[in-house]
Amino acid sequence: MSLTQADILRALEKVKLPDGASLAASGRMTGIVINDGKVICAITIEAAEAGAMEPVRATAEAAIRALPGVRQALVGLTADKAPSQRPAAPAGAPQARATSKAAALPGVKHIIAVASGKGGVGKSTTSCNLALGLAALGLKVGILDADIYGPSQPRLLGLRGKPRLVGPRMLEPMERYGIKVMSIGFLVEEDAAMIWRGPMVISAITQMLREVAWGELDVLVVDMPPGTGDAQLTMAQQTPLAGAVIVSTPQDLALIDARRGIAMFQKVDVPILGVIENMSSFCCPNCGHISPIFGHGGARAEATKMNVPFLGEIPLDMQIRETSDEGRPIVATEPDSPHAQIYKAIASSVWAALSGGAASRAAPRIVIE
Repeated sequence: MSLTQADILRALEKVKLPDGASLAASGRMTGIVINDGKVICAITIEAAEAGAMEPVRATAEAAIRALPGVRQALVGLTADKAPSQRPAAPAGAPQARATSKAAALPGVKHIIAVASGKGGVGKSTTSCNLALGLAALGLKVGILDADIYGPSQPRLLGLRGKPRLVGPRMLEPMERYGIKVMSIGFLVEEDAAMIWRGPMVISAITQMLREVAWGELDVLVVDMPPGTGDAQLTMAQQTPLAGAVIVSTPQDLALIDARRGIAMFQKVDVPILGVIENMSSFCCPNCGHISPIFGHGGARAEATKMNVPFLGEIPLDMQIRETSDEGRPIVATEPDSPHAQIYKAIASSVWAALSGGAASRAAPRIVIE
């Protein structure tokens, strides 16, 4: 007999909130996802309740795990509202500033975000091949697929299966082509619709970041969701990002959004490691004619305008598309090809920026207006 949400709520009837009320009847449970013996859900709280609600979260997780047929349970705490704002400072007084308390991941030296202002620019393919390019330098590398609504790394890397639980709340990452991988795509069916609100998405990303046994890594590449919303800001606040790589196509529409992405990371004091122009040009495999289908050179010009590094141009090419769709990323399976060499050169530039000091900066400083 398969588990249902009703089964989960019945298991939570005996879990009590600090005021003695039943958790199941409180209306606080959100985003219950059940898949192949795995249960993921969240308890909605006010930010100020976090300390008091942690024992409730642990008890709820244990109650769900005790149900027949449950192999793994992950319960998070999500706050829909930010903590109450401080009283206004007297006129003329300096604005209060708060330093992020983002804790480093044990064993992980550098964390970088690969981001785009909009979807459809090839960010995930670029993230995958960038991670493999870093691994080709002899580095220990992991990749976190933080795009909850559209996880791509399992398909790009040809990975199937479920992560193994190696502790009460720790998952062992999957591994392929010498890099460690974690994605929500391993925990839900490929065609499952992730109908989650922002707080649940943020909770899932945080859990995949901090409740995974990454081990010793030189670089953890985070394949970010597209856009400049809650997920990106939360990553900047809760993670000591060493820097961000921005992916864009050359046309004006994509560059407008890329500009917003650069500005967002700069506002929260995350260094921009560089801009990549993806789908930069198309070379006809039959006649060799090069066509700038989406324009050409726009990302380089934008990087110059915004005074950030330009990392390189990646062409629109059938070989990249085919190897990606087949789960055989080009850097891993055709490392000597011209396109793989481009990704490797970009990876070398990123590593030079990290090892040259960009990564030694403190965790992002969040300004409280």
